Amino acid sequence: MSQDVIGILSDSHGDLAAFDAAYELLRAKGAQRFIFLGGRYTDLDEWILDRRERSRGGREYSGADFIQDVARWLAVTEQKPRPRSLSLGDEALKELEEDPLLVREHFLRTPERDSLQYRDPSIPRKMLDMVGDTLCCLVHDKNDLSRDDLVNALVFIHGKDSEPKLVQIGPRYFLTPGRLAGAAEQTCALLEREDRNLRFSAFRLDGSVILQPQMLLLDRRSKLTIK
Repeated sequence: MSQDVIGILSDSHGDLAAFDAAYELLRAKGAQRFIFLGGRYTDLDEWILDRRERSRGGREYSGADFIQDVARWLAVTEQKPRPRSLSLGDEALKELEEDPLLVREHFLRTPERDSLQYRDPSIPRKMLDMVGDTLCCLVHDKNDLSRDDLVNALVFIHGKDSEPKLVQIGPRYFLTPGRLAGAAEQTCALLEREDRNLRFSAFRLDGSVILQPQMLLLDRRSKLTIK
């Protein structure tokens, strides 16, 4: 059983139905957290709002809904210092994780160049994330990667590509989930950790495999540089 399963989505460009289908597919395959690489940065927010509206049956947002949302938010926030598996029962944890307001807590995301968020100094254009003991760099456009990024990380997860790919250059790996919109096929991907190894695979939105699972054989002798 994988110890860490990450769903990867990119380039939805307003197609919230594709975003939703990819999320449900990846969650069904065991994804516990998610990376959205941009390709319309605000799609995550609009998708969350759409899920909340659907969960209310399309009715108008009320004061009672606001109080319920705040109560659920505080329930999770107050539990964070303690192991969630110990502080909440399985059913309660499942209910919280499926709540549209709290799904956002399971996402990391990066902005694309033509978004306002890309120009916002408070929003990072690239993000670093540890998958096990492997440092991964997340970015929408791989052309934004700097020399320091290439020196420090071993795995680079990027968007802005028409199809899922895993490319090895020296000891480093570049992987992309393909696009949810604007390509011949709508695809998403999964990155799994098993012990100290990583495995990458990609899927069409109907669940069929478009990229068979491939192992990333990481050279862990690379050193992190600190300036």
